[in-house]
Amino acid sequence: MEFSLNPDEQNFLLTLARKSISDYLQNKSDYRESGYFSDKLSVKNGAFVTLHTGNQELRGCIGYVEGFIALQVAIHQLAQAAAFNDPRFNPVRADELEDIQIEISVLSPLRVVTDISEIEVGRDGLLIRKPPRSGLLLPQVAGEYSWDRQTFLEQTCRKAGLPKQSWQDKETQIFSFSAFIFREAGR
Repeated sequence: MEFSLNPDEQNFLLTLARKSISDYLQNKSDYRESGYFSDKLSVKNGAFVTLHTGNQELRGCIGYVEGFIALQVAIHQLAQAAAFNDPRFNPVRADELEDIQIEISVLSPLRVVTDISEIEVGRDGLLIRKPPRSGLLLPQVAGEYSWDRQTFLEQTCRKAGLPKQSWQDKETQIFSFSAFIFREAGR
């Protein structure tokens, strides 16, 4: 059974993420968890928070591949990390926050890929590891760029800083996962 959240749980996490960023901008980053909004928010799933600008350009994305803390706490931490610690971008400024759209992806556990025909573009995200490097692309990325399976594998290798054909090497591990994805409406 796939993981899902009802609309109230989604709204709670999106509001929490936005408040976490806003509080940090106002030097009020003292998060005190006072219980879980619902039991589902206490689960330990991997998750990512992605920020987009008003014109849908990526503005930050940080996540935990595997769950080790409660989802509610993870979203608080990841929202701030995506806004202020993604090394690809300058930290979010207060005057930008209103135009930023927040997207949350809650990941399923990783599955080892033994045959690339198991990978379904649009459903699966990929994690490629070839020590000491690894790279991950969320399921929605391949769809946004209309990639086929091979291009998705090559781009995940690129994200890992590996040559694009590295997914074919015997030392390379390929994992897939699905994600429950939701975003703020109307931004």
